[in-house]
Amino acid sequence: MCDSARLSRRSLLALGATLPVAAAAPASAAAPVLGGDRLGRDTVQVGSATGLPGGLTARSWLLADHDSGEVLAACRAHRRLPPASTLKMLFADTVLDRFPRGGRHTVTAADLAGIPAGSSLVGVRAGTTYTVDQLWQGVFLRSGNDAVHVLAHMNGGVAKTVADMQATARELQALDTHVVSPDGFDHPGQLSSAYDLTLFARHGLRDPGFRAYCRTRTADFPAGGGKSFQIQNTDRLLSGTWGLRAYPGLIGVKNGYTSDAGNTFTGAATRAGRTLLVTVMHPADRADAVYEEAAALLDWGFAHGASARPVGVLVEPVSEGQGAEPSPRSGPAASPAVAAGPSTGRLVEGAGTAVALLAGGAWALRRRLAPGRPGGRHRE
Repeated sequence: MCDSARLSRRSLLALGATLPVAAAAPASAAAPVLGGDRLGRDTVQVGSATGLPGGLTARSWLLADHDSGEVLAACRAHRRLPPASTLKMLFADTVLDRFPRGGRHTVTAADLAGIPAGSSLVGVRAGTTYTVDQLWQGVFLRSGNDAVHVLAHMNGGVAKTVADMQATARELQALDTHVVSPDGFDHPGQLSSAYDLTLFARHGLRDPGFRAYCRTRTADFPAGGGKSFQIQNTDRLLSGTWGLRAYPGLIGVKNGYTSDAGNTFTGAATRAGRTLLVTVMHPADRADAVYEEAAALLDWGFAHGASARPVGVLVEPVSEGQGAEPSPRSGPAASPAVAAGPSTGRLVEGAGTAVALLAGGAWALRRRLAPGRPGGRHRE
């Protein structure tokens, strides 16, 4: 856990050791760490500023300034972990501008083949015509793997889209990321990091379309037969649902959950002209924890970040003058237990290769299971 709070003696006995805030650990003798050597360490990294919020339980997290790219604080920023639907940010970075928003596509059964059971769905139906804009609303608001699959097939297929996403990750210097499916489904070897996810968000927010989609709270989505229904954004810091207040100034960007990844979240918020980015990966097993810890880090950043010396930097894309790609050694890899894929029968989300499409009745039932609602196993 990346907990910056003082741990009790009982906690020490339970965990074996604390994770102290590190200020002077020696730099690694290995290849340089992307964004700065401090970002490769296993302890909380923060410059001179008032102490970070206590009780942080995430396995990895990062807080950065959107405009300057300065990393204000981090813990295990390059640790490779399953990303869940936060990987959809890379999907959007790769595919979003390839089709006009007003373009129309009539969905076929082949477009929807290969969606695993347990996927989060927006309710795309074969035989119904959708605009590209509506499909992207399904991706951003409902984390719909059916919408991802359709757009991936429009892009030339799932395999081509995965290859395109990997190329985009290399261009963005997101070297911790290995893509297996377009939307974050739990597959062995599908990994990213808090550092890379923050790169994806920063790059995406420079695109007006990406920015508009990730901050949209509700939209009308076609139901077929000339009818529609309303979809809501599953980002609870944006929508302020199920006991959470909407975070002031939040502008997106993406949340996620799978059995292996736990809860993941990358968000961006603006106050007094300053925009901060935060990524939190796999905190305590509570539906609210990922949002609470992200909000606490954003609060700290807006209150104290101006006095914090940066502990690293978010690099720019290769094509924007960063020069040659750095060494792929960018941080500690996840343990095999973390990196392993899902067990058979797990309820996880994403687009993969098993053929499954929920029938209308089951899909309608799932729509009533709001994210984080007690008793429901939501995959977003």
